Amino acid sequence: MSDLKVLATGLRFPEGPVVMPDGSIALVEIARGTVTRVAADGTVSVIADLGGGPNGLATGPDGALYVCNNGGFEWHEEPGMIRPIGTPASYAGGRIERVDPKTGEFRVLYDRCGEQKLKGPNDIVFDRNGGFYFTDLGKTRHRDRDQGSVYYAKADGSFIVEVAHPILTPNGIGLSPDETTLYVAETEGGRLWAFDLAEPGVIKRQPFPSPNGGRFLFNEAGYQRYDSLAVDAEGNICIATLMKGAITVVSPSGKLVRSVKMPDVYTTNICFGGPDMRTAYITLSGIGQLVSMPWPEAGLKLNFG
Repeated sequence: MSDLKVLATGLRFPEGPVVMPDGSIALVEIARGTVTRVAADGTVSVIADLGGGPNGLATGPDGALYVCNNGGFEWHEEPGMIRPIGTPASYAGGRIERVDPKTGEFRVLYDRCGEQKLKGPNDIVFDRNGGFYFTDLGKTRHRDRDQGSVYYAKADGSFIVEVAHPILTPNGIGLSPDETTLYVAETEGGRLWAFDLAEPGVIKRQPFPSPNGGRFLFNEAGYQRYDSLAVDAEGNICIATLMKGAITVVSPSGKLVRSVKMPDVYTTNICFGGPDMRTAYITLSGIGQLVSMPWPEAGLKLNFG
């Protein structure tokens, strides 16, 4: 990992990196409750103080930042490491928020889908139509946990629909280059699912024994938990892999391409940028770092990114 470059340290469980037009990186600090900017020189500044647990982050068609806010975690801290351990007493629900990256002004777009309250929105991806898919991982309590879901919504706050349910702790989410397939990474099962799309927000449901309407695509033996993901220009799915501390790269056909080791068991997110899209930006959340490294394949350019 000699090619790993540390861009920022001292971050409070960073996730959701987004490359901004000026070359800075916007990300969330879940334990700080903020959307944060890391400038090219490593300077860290707060864009917006949202509270709760800002988690996934994406740029929308209007240039605003759209945030999956999971409502917050309890935290365990020890020298050199921070990690989430449950749901705090202050938890009041999850939400999707829109943030103006210039002013820091923010508002809640969604806190429910019909009568179903959002529990723990986690990760987000926009399609070319300007709508977005997001995962709701749910919340964990001492002796039980929520069933998770995938939703689709419009950026103006006018429409939200459940796409798939139930999913055990759905986390990372991404679209294939042609946007015919939606990928969802399942944290606790360490499984990758593919959902064939009939139209925006509608899947072609797979029959039983699929538990959620998707196609099982990939998993590995051993103790690993999947977090966020990004898709490269060749269609490979790059999954931030917890406990293993790696980026697991999987082909669209469900074959392991390679595993790239990282120096933190809480390797949580990856995104791509740079002039040729061959720079990977990776959050090492347990140790509080944003790092970058050259990547063999170009990343897929995100809509509105």
